[in-house]
Amino acid sequence: MMLLRRSLIAAATAALTLSALPAMAQEAKPAENAAEPAPEGKVLPDIALGQADAPVTIIEYASFTCSHCAVFHDENLPRLKAEYIDTGKVRFIQRDVYFDAVGLWAGILARCGGDEKYYAVSDLIFDDQKNWLNAKSGDEIAANLRKIGAKAGMTTEQMDACWNDKQKVADLVATFQTHATADQVEGTPTFIIAGEKVQNQPWEELKKIIDAKLAEKG
Repeated sequence: MMLLRRSLIAAATAALTLSALPAMAQEAKPAENAAEPAPEGKVLPDIALGQADAPVTIIEYASFTCSHCAVFHDENLPRLKAEYIDTGKVRFIQRDVYFDAVGLWAGILARCGGDEKYYAVSDLIFDDQKNWLNAKSGDEIAANLRKIGAKAGMTTEQMDACWNDKQKVADLVATFQTHATADQVEGTPTFIIAGEKVQNQPWEELKKIIDAKLAEKG
């Protein structure tokens, strides 16, 4: 499990330094705008999979740079979807965690295609995690993320607009800070299953917890 080694505020501040990834900025910002304060962010609504009236809600706190999160999305999320989400038993919510600036850049890309494409783009990012993170520079990471965005049907202009949208960045950071602080998230992946915080564990153990929560709901 990737441990949180810095405060949420410090991580957010680092993440907001988008100029650290040169290939994402088409032009240098005008000098007169350099001192502009970052906009105040607002908490964005969750993007959910499954029926709104499902008896159990599962929230996953995930980082796009976390290898264990990638394993969960590759191995266990398909099982969860087939057995519980698609059958109306579970409503699933992924909440992105930004431990570093690169995680935020990936998170912005996941949101760039709109809510309806969020999980599909997230899957692409996790599926290709080893490749896009295996980069020697910010330019290389940017190029790798652009390839993923292109697979999802995004244009270069669309991705640039998303990465340079200061208000959206502030909103994503505020959403992360608010939820992760409230749920005392210290690592990823962390799950909230029907209100109970659960650390990552093998599928059969997670399944036992889910089944017990469903049994409580009758």
